[in-house]
Amino acid sequence: MNKPSDLPLAEPALAGAATTKSPGAAGKPLPHESAALHVAGAAPYTDDVPELAGTLHAALGLSPIAHGVIERLDLDAIRALPGVVAVLSAKDIPGANECGPLVHDDPILAGEAGATLRYLGQPVFIVVAQAREQARRAAALARKAIVAKPLPALITAEAAHAAGQYVLPPMHVVRGDARAAIAAAPHRMKQRIELGGQEQFYLEGQISYALPAEGAGMKVMCSTQHPSEMQHTVAHALHRPANAVQVECRRMGGGFGGKESQSAVFACCAAIAAAKLNRPVKLRVDRDDDFLVTGRRHGFFFDAEVGYDGAGRILGAEVTMVSNAGHSADLSGPVMTRALCHFDNAYWLPHVALHGFSAKTNTQSNTAFRGFGGPQGAFAAEVLLDSIARGLKLDPLAVRKANFYGTSSNNVTPYGQVVNDNVIHELVAELERTSSYAERRAAAAAFNATSPVLKRGVALTPVKFGISFNVVHLNQAGALVHVYTDGSALVNHGGTEMGQGLNTKVAQVVAHELGIPFESVRCTASDTHKVANTSATAASTGSDLNGKAAQDAARQIRDRLATFAAQKYGGAAADVKFAGGEVTVAGGAKKIAFSEFVQAAYMARVQLWSDGFYATPGLSWDREKMQGNPFFYFAYGAAMSEVVIDTLTGESRVLGAHLLYDAGRSLNPAVDIGQVEGAFIQGMGWLTMEELVWHPQTGLLTTHAPSTYKIPCANDAPAEFVTRLFRAGEADHPADTIHRSKAVGEPPLLLPFSVFLAIRDAVSAAGGHRVDPPLRAPATAEAILSAVGAVQGAAR
Repeated sequence: MNKPSDLPLAEPALAGAATTKSPGAAGKPLPHESAALHVAGAAPYTDDVPELAGTLHAALGLSPIAHGVIERLDLDAIRALPGVVAVLSAKDIPGANECGPLVHDDPILAGEAGATLRYLGQPVFIVVAQAREQARRAAALARKAIVAKPLPALITAEAAHAAGQYVLPPMHVVRGDARAAIAAAPHRMKQRIELGGQEQFYLEGQISYALPAEGAGMKVMCSTQHPSEMQHTVAHALHRPANAVQVECRRMGGGFGGKESQSAVFACCAAIAAAKLNRPVKLRVDRDDDFLVTGRRHGFFFDAEVGYDGAGRILGAEVTMVSNAGHSADLSGPVMTRALCHFDNAYWLPHVALHGFSAKTNTQSNTAFRGFGGPQGAFAAEVLLDSIARGLKLDPLAVRKANFYGTSSNNVTPYGQVVNDNVIHELVAELERTSSYAERRAAAAAFNATSPVLKRGVALTPVKFGISFNVVHLNQAGALVHVYTDGSALVNHGGTEMGQGLNTKVAQVVAHELGIPFESVRCTASDTHKVANTSATAASTGSDLNGKAAQDAARQIRDRLATFAAQKYGGAAADVKFAGGEVTVAGGAKKIAFSEFVQAAYMARVQLWSDGFYATPGLSWDREKMQGNPFFYFAYGAAMSEVVIDTLTGESRVLGAHLLYDAGRSLNPAVDIGQVEGAFIQGMGWLTMEELVWHPQTGLLTTHAPSTYKIPCANDAPAEFVTRLFRAGEADHPADTIHRSKAVGEPPLLLPFSVFLAIRDAVSAAGGHRVDPPLRAPATAEAILSAVGAVQGAAR
């Protein structure tokens, strides 16, 4: 029998990368622009900014119950504590007590007497003290200070759905006649699928540092993915115009969607306190409070019915999706939209009726998380196909292939968009070959036949993921590029750096356009006083949008310089070349160092800076009909995973994983491969170990710290871990993206579906593949043990 290590490995990761053919900086596997600072501990984050004299520290007093009505706030005892400067409540907010990103249903602070408490952990008041520890100790007395009358609480999405409680009206995506197709199908199946949420667990927690400025201004240094939203939310809370508020973010220590909208409450609280006291105020929450205050990836459950033929082709599907939205809408609407629009994943579904409900519960308001609903929707389809294959006793990969979108027919999504860049057939075929999928399946079957306790499973799953914001107007970006007379360049753009390499890619784009070394370009902090009205760095659009905007700005400068060169040295402007730190002029007869050339251009009064702008073309979306072209293009990938489980303990381990991802003509293969691998491990954690548990009576999130909430560590990465970028030619990627690259932020998070389904395969083997495993996600040891017991009991 072949062990995973005995099977042939694919070629080295970078060997498969499709890169830009140009000799410029774009397409090169350069290191992250802050890599040296990161490993040296010298990369400054918000909490590392030197504090101004007089800085105060804030902490939040949190609701001790999941649902109730405030009878009174006894805050005088807290005000009398040592070091406490002020205790502020909703009445101290000069403007709107509101921080909901789309629907105005989310207060910054819960309110005064008579207001409703919505979840255990909801901010009720702000303690401001001389030192952070003083503020935290004082805020911890909230349980005594908040006198409230408890009310019955809805903790689960199932309970809220049964009660008809939702944060938004339901959504529906319909094509054809699903009921008739299911009724006429040769085979039918009903199934409930349970999928848990996931904490973002960014290494740097939520933090804001507010500094009063002249003329009633306010500067907020904030760890956020959306500086413009923080600017507007703070401005509304302070009852000031947006131009009075400046939000700056140099870098984040991770975001994953958790700092898109939910950094607002911390930015607002710090700014409210700073404005009230006219002193700088820093609010840095600890990990426990971060868990208790903020939301995370939406947990879902699905009630599905499908009809299919003897080859496993789905003929009709009706699915009800219910998410746990939490106490307010936040971003649950767009999350559900993306879930509905990704149920199809890579598959042609002729007749579908998809229904989405965002359940209102007395828990934290769930929000964006890498994938933004797409992983949840696609997960349901993959589990259904796995069950169909098991029922028909077919290889699950064969069933997946039978359902793939076509290239010239059967290529329209349920929401009406044509899939015109489909490479899933070639990509999956390549991974099937390079990962030795068939050989592994055979080896696992042989192993399982002689191993009564340990069981192996193998799965190969595809990914098709739409790239763009669901909301059309958000697909825009701006940038500023400055060229200095020494030949160096500075770029500022509307995106935010959270470790994903956005600044690296944008700097590569600018260096490429100007023909100068990557080291000559510097990215500065995201700043609402430099690039205004920005969109969140989310939806995998960071490089697509901001790279194009920076390219536009750099190209304008280059065109001005080319015109100047033609005037000064002769020849045509179109023939001037910028490469290798030199400018070739006079029809190729003369080369000049870029630094010397821009000095001459400056002396000739040529403008050496420019702004740039980009808006994604061709997008449309009808929110009422749930139809249109919401995505600029699709990203593709596939993963093969092999696992082993212990049927006595429920423990599991990933033995090997092969990933193949379509990054188009990668802007930076090294960064992209890092993103693919990181997304895989993060998604693997979501589906195997990261379990969120609320107390059914009190509504307390009991898994609110690393002691009870487990994320993957280095030892959880598979020993055999092969990641490659798919060799896609330019013709295979028709969208005019930045250098024909494709997004890598979110789509790879769907690759570890292969891990969950390989575990499901191993559980099935424990019952002789006679019973479909009732395995819930995450597939923790308890979940696996429960599923093993179910299949073994049913198989007897």
